[in-house]
Amino acid sequence: MTERISELDDQFGGRHARPMAAAFLVNTVTPYLRADATEAVRKAMMSAASDLCYLTGYMAVDEGIHGLAQQYYLKALALAGASEDHLTYCTTLRGMSVQAVDLGHGRAAMRLADAAAAASPKAGPRMRAFLAGQQAHASAQIGEKTKALMYLREAETAMDKAESQQKAFGSYDPAALNYHTSQVRYELGDVTGAIEAMKQSDRLRYDVYRRARVRHRAMLAERQIAVGHLEAACATWHSALDDYPLVQSGRADQRMQSMLRLIKPHLKNHAARDLNDRARMVMPASLPA
Repeated sequence: MTERISELDDQFGGRHARPMAAAFLVNTVTPYLRADATEAVRKAMMSAASDLCYLTGYMAVDEGIHGLAQQYYLKALALAGASEDHLTYCTTLRGMSVQAVDLGHGRAAMRLADAAAAASPKAGPRMRAFLAGQQAHASAQIGEKTKALMYLREAETAMDKAESQQKAFGSYDPAALNYHTSQVRYELGDVTGAIEAMKQSDRLRYDVYRRARVRHRAMLAERQIAVGHLEAACATWHSALDDYPLVQSGRADQRMQSMLRLIKPHLKNHAARDLNDRARMVMPASLPA
């Protein structure tokens, strides 16, 4: 069930899928956790429940309900600890770091990213890339350039090793690594490098990750307009708008609101004007401009 909900989240966003996950937790998972069972079965159930709690927290982040997300994350940590599920434990700590860095809380993000790495001492190369990429982003946000670049190299090396062993659809992949590369470069002031890495991430991303495609294309456009490439930014925003109506995501909504704000000074330009007109038709009327 967690896998199915995760697929819905990737395609349609957290606002679409989280109510289903929350209802399943309350109505089905909680009674199972109270049932009599052998110790092995109880641990397996707590492990499965921790994974679903983590995913539900992640979807709450996508909605922009950050306090609720933290409650789910803390419950995921408690269940993962009780079931000795080290994978979900460190994945949840990393998720908390992602939430913190996206909110601009770099020091907290760094502590959580380091804790996630420490909780997974026997991580394989793909997991190591997954953790090091987040450490790189958090380091860059707090201005620790040397550490950021070190962690980024570590993530790249681990990803090369992971890809040589096997392709792993549905986990940390080269598209995600390029996203982290873009974030690190942007935090360190290399906007042009950030743009190139985000373009590469977009080229490598699997089609099923629709929500990420909308958000990251919008971020790419924001960086293109920041360096004066107005028409390129408008084209990128149009590509984000192609998928946006299918996604129920607070983070995607925020990116669209940012788009309207950023193009407002350029409405005498035909590309910006066309984009603005299309966005007004596509975006929900309830979303404040």
